[in-house]
Amino acid sequence: MKNKQFKILIFIFSILIVSCGGDEKKNKQISFAKNIDPTSIDNSTSAQNGGYGFEKMAEELGYETYIWSEKDGTFFGDPNAVKGGTLQYIHSNFPRTLRTIGQNSSQMINSRIIERLCYESLLGQHPATLDFIPSLATHWYISEDKKVFKYRINPDARWSDGKPIIADDIVATWDLRMDETILMPSEQLSFGKFERPVAESKYIVSVKAKTVNWRNFLYFSAMSILPNHILKDLDGTAYLEEYAFSMFTSSGPYFIPENKIRNQESFILERRLDYWAKNDPFSKHMFNFDKIKVSVVKDNTALEYEKFKKGEQDFYTVSQARIWVEETEYESIEMGWVKKQRVFSERPAGTSGYFFNMRKWPFDDKRIRYAFTYLYDRVKLNREMYYNEYGYMNSMYAGTIYQNLKNNPFLPDAEKAVSLLKEAGFTNRNIDGWLTHEESGRVLSFELSLPKTYEYMATPVQQMLKEYGLDMQIKFVDYNTMIKNVNERNYQVAMLGYGGLIYPNPETSLKSELADQNDNNNVWGFKSDRVDELLQEYDTCFDQKRRIEIIQEIDGIFSDVHPTAWSIVRNYQRILYWDKFGFPDWMFTRYQGDFWDVFRYWWMDENKIEQLVKAKSSGEKLPKAEMDMKFWPEYLERHN
Repeated sequence: MKNKQFKILIFIFSILIVSCGGDEKKNKQISFAKNIDPTSIDNSTSAQNGGYGFEKMAEELGYETYIWSEKDGTFFGDPNAVKGGTLQYIHSNFPRTLRTIGQNSSQMINSRIIERLCYESLLGQHPATLDFIPSLATHWYISEDKKVFKYRINPDARWSDGKPIIADDIVATWDLRMDETILMPSEQLSFGKFERPVAESKYIVSVKAKTVNWRNFLYFSAMSILPNHILKDLDGTAYLEEYAFSMFTSSGPYFIPENKIRNQESFILERRLDYWAKNDPFSKHMFNFDKIKVSVVKDNTALEYEKFKKGEQDFYTVSQARIWVEETEYESIEMGWVKKQRVFSERPAGTSGYFFNMRKWPFDDKRIRYAFTYLYDRVKLNREMYYNEYGYMNSMYAGTIYQNLKNNPFLPDAEKAVSLLKEAGFTNRNIDGWLTHEESGRVLSFELSLPKTYEYMATPVQQMLKEYGLDMQIKFVDYNTMIKNVNERNYQVAMLGYGGLIYPNPETSLKSELADQNDNNNVWGFKSDRVDELLQEYDTCFDQKRRIEIIQEIDGIFSDVHPTAWSIVRNYQRILYWDKFGFPDWMFTRYQGDFWDVFRYWWMDENKIEQLVKAKSSGEKLPKAEMDMKFWPEYLERHN
């Protein structure tokens, strides 16, 4: 699926760095108490228990931290950024829920917009170095046996209702994620690796991992936190029902007022003027828009693009090569009012293509999966439909160090496909020209359900298969229905995609125990004893070189089993935007590297807006932007 609209796993950090530098960093803490109502400041909790003054004894207690310095400044937004204005964004589908945890919460809009803007985790990530940095927690502790973690929560941290963020919130969030009635088993898989966290004091929380795992600290640190004072009155079922389209109080820079939610139409995020960390050097130049309006144009790419051209959307990411090449030469672009750029980064591409449900006929037969792929002529499609804008994916980890370079490239080969189909018993054709099984007489027919907007991608493949007697019937459904069917395993083949992670997390998509469960990332029904063994080793391996070897072997096994007919891939983002924005020199972050960064780092530039209005009124040209933005590739070259 284009633009990875299916499942994105939780935002992760680098686990390689468990210490963040010199002694100076362990002896300082930035306090943001000046942002807080003086009457709400807690002076009752001792320094040793995490209260004010903790930073003076943190090193002695074995805690680490990261202190912002001037050299970090350019990576956390631009000092020239100003607050204000409304960002207009149009999405192709309204999320099935506004929740960020639980059933149906795994869509991109939930994880990339709502979760990242409204709810914070214990620790964050340095956008250029991947060091751990403070977020809700200012300091962290890792035991020598790497099983016990402690976090000191910032006493200044506040929910949007004014209540302090405390250790009980972390415990309650873990309890919710472990509640099976939230109908998201991957949560129990991920967080079931820990014993129940302990609130050692108001601001100190500890957690013990059941086994040693290099990802344990990463997982727990990345867990976005919800408020105990609301969760304590809810079980999982009530949570799903009551908060499908209602919002918790926020810890982050934005919140969604309930009166600004129009189900299936739009919702608005409003910047918190009382955000507790608004002067935090890690965030003060970020989160600049007063409002972010997310509107929906359901499964209609053409209408979405027209709305952008009319100025009803501020930026537009171009997923279709045809639009990029043939439909971006209109007046606003030629006059420089709309900027057109390709932005390169080090963002992992992820995986996408035709996902087979191996639990169901006919894709329970490996030979059929292979035959489909050999008849799926990506080379022809790239040449005739996609203007040779793409490369060919043949890995779950395309373009990264984790890719198994020995994988079958699965380039088109009709002869191999026909041979495999015959081997599987499909030797005859009926009066309509469809392949039938020599014993049962069953027609080799299967259904692909997808939104109408993807018709242009699917129908050429349908014709390729038809030529050789495979009947792929296309059924048009809305996006939410497609995802519901996939989650319930009610499909045969689907066009899907997974976003790439800096550090792969194959457990939540490839573990055999998930294959027969609904509502998780193992959508194929993939099972492998060897992969399960490798996953176990991967979990306990602190050697990055060996982890790379493990993932490469897993990648090879996956390729051989072949649950996915891989798609095409590109290593840049195509974006159009009205010339009204300011943004950092790098435009998109190094490892995220996509348009979601607009929400966090860009701002409305009043001078540009004035110039744009004047230029449109007078017919004046504005300077065009350089087509290719390659800040991060050049940065990498300079620093190697």
